[in-house]
Amino acid sequence: MNFKLSLLAGVALLGFAGVANAQTDTTVQGVVVTGRYTVDEEIDTATGLGLSVRETPQSVTVITQQRIRDQNLTTIADVVRNTAGVSVVEVDDVRNVFNARGFEIKNYQIDSVPLSWSLAGDSGETIVDMSIYERVEIVRGATGLLTGAGDPSASINLVRKHADARDFQGALTAALGSWDKRLVEADVSGAANGGAIRGRLVAKYENRDTYFDRQNTEKHVFYGVAEADLTESTLLRVGASRQDTAPNAAFWGALPTFYTDGGRTDLPVSTNTAADWAYWDTTNTNYFANLAHTFANGWNVSFNYNRLINEQDSQLFYVYGAIDRATGAGAATWPYKSVGETTQDSFDVQLHGDFPLFGRAHEFTLGALHSKQESDVVNFAAGGPNAFLPLTSLYAFDGNFPKPDFATTPTLYTDNETEQTGVFAATRLNLTDALKVIGGVRLSSWERSGINGGAPDNYKADDVTIPYFGVLYDLTPSHRLYGSYTEIFQPQNLRDINAQVLEPITGKAYEIGLKSAYLNDALQSTVAIFKIQQDGVGQATGQMVPGSTPPEQAYAPADGAESAGFEVELVGRLRPNWDLSASYAQFEVEDATGAEVNTDQPRKSFALFTTYRFEGPLEGLSLGGGVTWRDTIYSLAANPVSGAQERIEQDAFALVNLMARYDVTDAVTVQVNVDNLFDETYYSQISYFSQYRYGAPRNVTASLTYRF
Repeated sequence: MNFKLSLLAGVALLGFAGVANAQTDTTVQGVVVTGRYTVDEEIDTATGLGLSVRETPQSVTVITQQRIRDQNLTTIADVVRNTAGVSVVEVDDVRNVFNARGFEIKNYQIDSVPLSWSLAGDSGETIVDMSIYERVEIVRGATGLLTGAGDPSASINLVRKHADARDFQGALTAALGSWDKRLVEADVSGAANGGAIRGRLVAKYENRDTYFDRQNTEKHVFYGVAEADLTESTLLRVGASRQDTAPNAAFWGALPTFYTDGGRTDLPVSTNTAADWAYWDTTNTNYFANLAHTFANGWNVSFNYNRLINEQDSQLFYVYGAIDRATGAGAATWPYKSVGETTQDSFDVQLHGDFPLFGRAHEFTLGALHSKQESDVVNFAAGGPNAFLPLTSLYAFDGNFPKPDFATTPTLYTDNETEQTGVFAATRLNLTDALKVIGGVRLSSWERSGINGGAPDNYKADDVTIPYFGVLYDLTPSHRLYGSYTEIFQPQNLRDINAQVLEPITGKAYEIGLKSAYLNDALQSTVAIFKIQQDGVGQATGQMVPGSTPPEQAYAPADGAESAGFEVELVGRLRPNWDLSASYAQFEVEDATGAEVNTDQPRKSFALFTTYRFEGPLEGLSLGGGVTWRDTIYSLAANPVSGAQERIEQDAFALVNLMARYDVTDAVTVQVNVDNLFDETYYSQISYFSQYRYGAPRNVTASLTYRF
């Protein structure tokens, strides 16, 4: 691995950032300091100390509400897809796998409370709607201090919309789009008792077809939150959300890659292998309560409770195997019916505040988390004369396929319980005006027991110590150097060829960087250089777990996996009416032998989006546009004729997106978004079961919003 090249490139970028700052600060004065793509709020995603983005010794990207609106980002997968340094593998219509720095993202939070989702989000967790969230915080690198399981890729924190309006206000939106997309959305806030009690309701309905033949998806979203000032120093927040998503003729898996003569297929983008009777309904329900109190000495304590219920009810149709080039015949089928529910209860308490030492004020936080997750999945065996019939022809397939007789008595597939307990403490010592040191440690216990995929799934780890160390040094008021170190402990639910769950991943993560501010803090930049060392990372073997139904991919642990690279981000306001977000990321990841690991993740990525609001005769008009670029990726698959391993590859590609918005009045706004302007054809998945999936072609959405 050429880590030295990454290091040199990063150092060069550090120097460039310093020159840019020196040039900029001398020429621009009095620029508006607030930016619609930046935030001033404190974040707790990494350390729990309530630090700003610039005070956090890790690379942090915040996708603000304005950015979500400008780019029409409707799901968390859309957010990840439009952020450099993180990527999405679209497994099928419901499941997605998120990645960063060469490894899968397995940690996510809601309002900084750690939660977990099922494998690849098969209950719809990775397609959660953005209408109920104010922003998304993506902290790259390990965050085991707060999440317990210290995955080295990143942690995604979804920050809910809060009931902070003191007056009655709201917004109503209606939209039409490609593939017969129709949606209506309402977001209404109000207050009572002089503003001491506040409430907010969000509701959304969406119905659309897709770019795949015969598909339709219906979605309902509801969110309600109430806040009450119990005293001047005590805030109570309670709420609930629910999302129901119902895709019909839903994909399970993707498209066959090989012909029976050993050649590669090149099926139309619109090809859908699902039967008309296939569906994949998911429901995501969340109940939460938060109590925060500030003491007279400035210290504050918060109690959080979250109950997360993720459900799926699916009846699916999997098509696999090689097909005849001339007739399209030969594909095998696997009908599947399943019902599952995952429930997680999380309790979290944190205490933090300032303390004096040697004549200076310092920060301290102490916290504890206990969570319990129960997963239950049953399936219903397919039988009768119509079960497992081969396709007559994939070319002529119109979804009209005989439905098998599914059993009325369920078969247990998963019945396990995962329990996690942890306590952590961290402090930031302000040694001088310029030098800050952060130190912390978490003591975690993690246990899983029960049945997973029909096989025993038992693992226990007690008193795992996860240290965290960070340092920040202000070179100037506008330039802050930082460094951080943490260790990694990440249980995984992958199984090997013997149906045994792989041991947890262990390792270390290092990061150094520079965070800078320009134009009176309106524009901010980050340059980060990182190195990650891991043992036990699961890698696909190309074999299946014996006896697994449906077929489950087997994995083997790879020791000595090492990822190194750098990231650059520039975000904020160039001028009072010109916003920008630009980022570039690059890494290499290999195992101890020098072999590439996780090759389905792009080693290089770039994302740019900018908007400009006109003045004068064109006042009210905003235009925006951007591009996301991803480097070449590949996976290996066995050719059914030769038996040789071949690369399924997606060349580097770029997607161009445009936006136009016009304020008809102060209350009425019209917006049009065009995604994939040049109708680029590309694969969004080449990772699973030697198949491929196409990404979305060009599509347009037009919306009308009324604010009051």
